[in-house]
Amino acid sequence: MRIGVIGTGYVGLVTGACFAEIGQSVLCGDVDQTKISQLKLGVMPIYEPGLAELVRGNMDAERLDFTSDLAEIARTADVIFIAVGTPQNRDGSADISNILEVSRIIGKEMKGEKIVVTKSTVPVGTSEKIRDTIESLSEFKVHVCSNPEFLREGSAVSDFTNPDRVILGVDNKYAESCLKDLYGSFMKNTEVILVMDLASAEMTKYAANAMLATRISFINSIAAFCKKKNADIQMVRKGIGSDHRIGLDYLNPGVGYGGSCFSKDMKALIKMMSDLDLNPSILLAVEELNEDQKTILFHEVIGRFGNDLTDKKIAIWGLSFKPDTGDMREAPSLATIEALLAHGASVSAHDPRAIKEAKQRFGTRISLCEDQYEVLNDASALVVHTEWDCYRHPDFEKVKSKMREAVVIDGRNLYNSNWLVSQGFEYYSVATSD
Repeated sequence: MRIGVIGTGYVGLVTGACFAEIGQSVLCGDVDQTKISQLKLGVMPIYEPGLAELVRGNMDAERLDFTSDLAEIARTADVIFIAVGTPQNRDGSADISNILEVSRIIGKEMKGEKIVVTKSTVPVGTSEKIRDTIESLSEFKVHVCSNPEFLREGSAVSDFTNPDRVILGVDNKYAESCLKDLYGSFMKNTEVILVMDLASAEMTKYAANAMLATRISFINSIAAFCKKKNADIQMVRKGIGSDHRIGLDYLNPGVGYGGSCFSKDMKALIKMMSDLDLNPSILLAVEELNEDQKTILFHEVIGRFGNDLTDKKIAIWGLSFKPDTGDMREAPSLATIEALLAHGASVSAHDPRAIKEAKQRFGTRISLCEDQYEVLNDASALVVHTEWDCYRHPDFEKVKSKMREAVVIDGRNLYNSNWLVSQGFEYYSVATSD
């Protein structure tokens, strides 16, 4: 099969590179000509472990290529994956205008029977809109499918090549057979290729993200209670996580969820439910709790130093919303930094991969350093936002020597509180009592 992928963000680029790795001929397209030019030179628009090597290796093997001519993909590919953005509208709903524009291009340009597969997260019913759009412009048969992605930034290549399940929304055996063959190369157990109707596949992605977001907000609420009552949230986490019905995944107390998916998908699902006169109160509470959680480290700062931070320098370790990515979309660090600046603090920050995006977001409003220890010079507090490996076992003697005041505010519960206190630090975290 000749495979086309439209959209070269996290999902599209990983999808194209991984299919090329199993020997498929893949053409990836994007309307951003600058991005395509850079990709042809082997320059990645994003950081994702293992992706650059995969892209360059398959380009060298002539299995993977890039184009800004989306019509070329519509004409030549047998299977077309749509992986373009579905940004959030003001009312919280997902904007599918990019999806429908791609559908129009496919309808106008296709020269034969096609399988069109949506990887983007789309509202329930979008597949039918795609079908209607294409069929209104083409005489050729189109098989529209929904194949939602479940890739985690920082482990997207591994998630794609070793999936715990693949969801296929189809309405005919031909498309089902083709996609099963395609994904069968990654699956030792094809029983975890779950075939369902289009609407159910579209809904599965929203439901999965809503459940994970709920677990995060739940454990953060329990952590706040434990902190007030001097209970150990880590022990509580183990106690409930050992129940096979619950498990430990996504039960790590912290500063809230961020990234491009959870919050956007939660808002879209809330809007869809409201439009159907259904009660989305659980999801609304999850979102509200998460927004509050993003401010928790700032409140630790002012709890220690007071509201006026004009003579305080606060050092930040970690800007991306999670480790192994440079993505700062909806990152909790954004809320902390904006609040610190609003209260007069000066901010210096380090991140292994997000410095470039941070410069675009903040300009000269904060100081950004390539050395994690340089940000500590004359700092009154160190705030840890992201659990990058380089922050897990720092030289605390060096940390203390550089800081004006030895205060550590740990948003990821990385450090042993008793040991740090014994070394002369003041230590605050979301999991320990003040």
